[in-house]
Amino acid sequence: MPGPGQAPGKMSKPRNTKKTFKRLLSYLGDYKPQLVLVFIGILGSTASSVAGTYLLRPLLNNYIVPLIGKQNPDLTGFIHMIGIMITVYVMGILCSLMYTQIMVRVSSNILKTIRTQLFTHMQDLPIRYYDTHTHGELMSRYTTDTDTLREMLSMGLPQLIAAAVSMISVLVMMFIISVPLALIVIGILVVMILCIRTIGGRSGKLFVEQQRNLGKLNGYVEEMTEGLKVVKIFSREQILKDDFEGINEDLRQTAKKANTLANILMPIMGNLSYITYSIVAMVGALLVIGGTLDIGAIGSFLQYTRTFSMPVSQISQLFNSILNALAGAERIFNLIDEEPEVDEGRVTMVFAREAEDGTLTEIPDFEGVWAWKVPLDDEGKEFKLVKIRGDVRFEDVTFGYKENKTVLHHVSLYAKPGQKIAFVGSTGAGKTTITNLINRFYDTNSGSITYDGIPIKDIKKADLRKSLAMVLQDTHLFTGTIMENIRYGRLSATDEEVMTAAKLANADSFIHLLPDGYQTVISGDGANLSQGQRQLLAIARAAVANPPVLILDEATSSVDTRTESLIEKGMNKLMQGRTVFVIAHRLSTVKNANAILVVEDGQIIERGDHDDLLKQRGRYYQLYTGMFELT
Repeated sequence: MPGPGQAPGKMSKPRNTKKTFKRLLSYLGDYKPQLVLVFIGILGSTASSVAGTYLLRPLLNNYIVPLIGKQNPDLTGFIHMIGIMITVYVMGILCSLMYTQIMVRVSSNILKTIRTQLFTHMQDLPIRYYDTHTHGELMSRYTTDTDTLREMLSMGLPQLIAAAVSMISVLVMMFIISVPLALIVIGILVVMILCIRTIGGRSGKLFVEQQRNLGKLNGYVEEMTEGLKVVKIFSREQILKDDFEGINEDLRQTAKKANTLANILMPIMGNLSYITYSIVAMVGALLVIGGTLDIGAIGSFLQYTRTFSMPVSQISQLFNSILNALAGAERIFNLIDEEPEVDEGRVTMVFAREAEDGTLTEIPDFEGVWAWKVPLDDEGKEFKLVKIRGDVRFEDVTFGYKENKTVLHHVSLYAKPGQKIAFVGSTGAGKTTITNLINRFYDTNSGSITYDGIPIKDIKKADLRKSLAMVLQDTHLFTGTIMENIRYGRLSATDEEVMTAAKLANADSFIHLLPDGYQTVISGDGANLSQGQRQLLAIARAAVANPPVLILDEATSSVDTRTESLIEKGMNKLMQGRTVFVIAHRLSTVKNANAILVVEDGQIIERGDHDDLLKQRGRYYQLYTGMFELT
């Protein structure tokens, strides 16, 4: 089966071809002058090919046949005609070069625009969208779908138009030269189309199956490569070989059938074109003998016959690839059309200077205190500044990721400014969900959450999240230096502030041991660092942000107890004066919390400090004493 995030590659058709193509044309509409030149280039290229072939008629009739048998023929006219033909074909080459180069530039610009729209819109999508779509599925929009779209715009569409124009032009010239011969070509054309529909349709379905099996193979290889250590630990190599052999055999069978039919089609088309050529040659010879057709006409017509069958098969192949590209474009447009994250908030976050009497004055720099800028009227002309203290309260909050499955049931809690609130409980109890609601990754189904007395739905999401720093259990580091990764918490931080934050998180000591210290480049999500070191950098990133509220989601779960102890000393300094929410993996880390909330089955069943909860001899007591016995 495909690995995580891998969708089977396959040829597909758009659900709404007309709508998708019309939308794609709207992008092309910005390049009308260039498209006019492209169309002129296609016409010029086709005209040169058709005209060059037709010039064979006067060349044969006027300059070759009359000179047959002469001792000292005058080749002046012949050379002149050859020069004209060369000029015509060179003009056609220049026209082809012109329109292909223009379409490459146009398609590159359009794809840049689409990728920008795609990436920009993805930043505005809610977290819920990413919960239901795999990373591989989203990445395919930037890779497979855009690649097929590029091929269609730069080559597919121009070639399709050129093939259609060429076929029509050649057909018209055939009828001008000889109606009987043109009708013979039309008859064999019908046979060609039937072959394409019968054999091509069957092979197309098999190619879909081949691509699907190829996707399975690629996904299986990727998944097993990522889990190779697990495979070797449990000695499952032979099982992997057997499974791979089965998947590989399925791919071989479908590839054999698909390519067999595809390989049959081209020889059939080629032989039909030879048959057409032979029939036209024989009938044309009879017409020449009968005096109804000249030798030059049959020469030109035979050349047209050779070039006529090429656009027919070309159009069939291009049509399938264009449909596949339009299906990719439709998937891209569907993502762009996804509803963005709704943000109805009007309260913003600013920096302020606090006077001795408590009044606040807005300032532009990261100094002074953090404050909410609350509008006092609907027009937003009058504001008041409210100091951010970190007072967070839940009132009867109910929430579920899905409508039919509630995760939190009537949760009420409060965190006073400067308090450290710890959540403990079994896996899946709802601890992380509570913190996800604080930063509005999701919105509650019912109940309310307030932040310094302001409903968080009234606060702009970006400003709300700026006032929070969050250290996740799964650390993500970006490609760049150590310094840049820590500074990600606050881009305006100086090098000294970054180093101070690293010391606070106890990351400074191991950073200095790296080859280039703070300038050491991290790649591959920090694969060259231990999990504990990566976690320390994430904590330093939160420390440099220096927000009023801090959320730690099992932030020290990946470090040893000695490192954890050192981190806690630094974290205690970071926690001073700010509200902190901690999801605890080790109960020993929450003993100094102002309040410990025991969460089970989406409900808070106990609240109190460490000593109070031990006296209650409830769930926390059972958890704590159980851990104590284990140690």
